Amino acid sequence: MNLENVYLPARYNYIACFLTLDCNLRCDYCINFHAGGNKIQISPLSGEEWIRGLNRLVSRDDLPLTLQGGEPSLHQDFIKIINNIRADLNIDILTNLCFDVEEFIRKVDPSRLKRVAPYANIRVSYHPYYMDLNKLIEKVLLMQRNKFSIGIFGILHPIIEREVLEAQKKCQDLGIDFRTKEFLGEHKGKLYGTYLYPEAVAHNRQKSCLCRTSELIIGPDGNIYKCHHDLYKNFSPIGNLLASNFVIEDVFRECNTFGDCNPCDIKVKTNRFQIFGHTSVEIKEKEPV
Repeated sequence: MNLENVYLPARYNYIACFLTLDCNLRCDYCINFHAGGNKIQISPLSGEEWIRGLNRLVSRDDLPLTLQGGEPSLHQDFIKIINNIRADLNIDILTNLCFDVEEFIRKVDPSRLKRVAPYANIRVSYHPYYMDLNKLIEKVLLMQRNKFSIGIFGILHPIIEREVLEAQKKCQDLGIDFRTKEFLGEHKGKLYGTYLYPEAVAHNRQKSCLCRTSELIIGPDGNIYKCHHDLYKNFSPIGNLLASNFVIEDVFRECNTFGDCNPCDIKVKTNRFQIFGHTSVEIKEKEPV
């Protein structure tokens, strides 16, 4: 049975396709662990199901499908999904580049990955204590030589900031785009990050509120979530990508977990055009639970 089209609201800024929450790394500062993350078990959609579900989406040139995780390449049909998403849907990827890049180069056309933004189509996360920088550079340069748009970013966590900045300098000297992101969360009792609603990550008494997202967040099993907090805790999905009656409602929704928000949702960041000042959600009417 063919699924009806699902239309993205004009206000939406991001389509997050979490092919899996599994990862080959176990970084202590992983944002997924902020609310449970990889500790939960979710049975992923098959490649055919992902293709069927994503191909019902109607998006825009400036709003790509972002394949991510966890580590998206750990999905057994990673390349198949890329190659069978509708040609008019743009795709970009967040990855740690743990996969076989030579196989990827053989099987994926570089033109299949594109986004209308001043940033690489494949964005590689660098984690100093878990990755060999020289081997990562070799992979990135190989993909560059084969016409892939690819760059690296590193998290400026206090324990790895020096290593990340050194890696940035080395990569930039080699012509590799290497950008940094601020660390989000607590370290030694200090809260790091720039937030529109700082009390939302204070872990004080939780409050009720109304919250409206600007993102389509799709979990590994196709469930749709109103925020990253709910995704990482597998909590209260608002629909499923494969449900015949699924539509996106661009509305404020009731929430009783304000105060335990995931930093991704309330941080001040760049939007899909790399313009600073965007926040994923809008929150109002906060009251004690």
